[in-house]
Amino acid sequence: MKTVVGNWKMQVGVRESVALARGTLLTLRGRSIAPDLVVCPSFVALSEVHKVLARSSVSMGAQNVFWEDHGAFTGETSARMLTELGVTYVIIGHSERRTLLGETDEMVQKKIVQALAHGLIPLVCVGETAEEHDQGLTQSHLQKQLIAAFDGVHIKHRSQLLIAYEPVWAIGSGRTPAVSEVISAHQYIRRLVSEFFSSVDSLSLSVLYGGSVDAENAYAFLREQEVDGVLVGGVSVKLNQFNDVIVAASEVLEAQSTHV
Repeated sequence: MKTVVGNWKMQVGVRESVALARGTLLTLRGRSIAPDLVVCPSFVALSEVHKVLARSSVSMGAQNVFWEDHGAFTGETSARMLTELGVTYVIIGHSERRTLLGETDEMVQKKIVQALAHGLIPLVCVGETAEEHDQGLTQSHLQKQLIAAFDGVHIKHRSQLLIAYEPVWAIGSGRTPAVSEVISAHQYIRRLVSEFFSSVDSLSLSVLYGGSVDAENAYAFLREQEVDGVLVGGVSVKLNQFNDVIVAASEVLEAQSTHV
């Protein structure tokens, strides 16, 4: 199976989010084979978007979560609150939060623990900067992020875990790594995580690619066995282009089904 996640960031308000959610549902109409689809609205739109997605096959994710259940944490949102709104996935450690808001690997670790404790499926983002990439330090940086993020984390048998490889230098830049680079990074991530968690098998771990994903490059990534899906940013709020990404994922799944 392939997973397509749309991260709407802070791009659309509540009314636009509702319209976007309705439009996204229409893209799946009549499709017998389609990817697992997750949309991640802003916090203010979660409640209204959930009303649109209820009883559909599209899941809803949040763009962040705090690491405590409750307390005097002005402006934060707990995992318990998210589950009450119908959220099933949560993005943790996105590079924009790391670079713009000072989110550390230790914060990411605490958020993963909290998400898992409340039955949320974490989508953990990791990736290197342009400087690290050019110096050949991609794997060592991924190792550092992953070891810190999963330190002391316990994952139950059959728990789902998504990891998004998002090279910082590719996000919003229009630049994308070569498919071979993505495959290499995904293989390394998968091997490293399997060493951490013997209970996480190939069915419960998905490694996605994120970073300037669009309709033109989505198919090239998704057709690779090592790429379990894509995390889509700016294109996910442009319905026609997001539809093209979904079509690309559907075509890959259809092609795979004919070779089984």
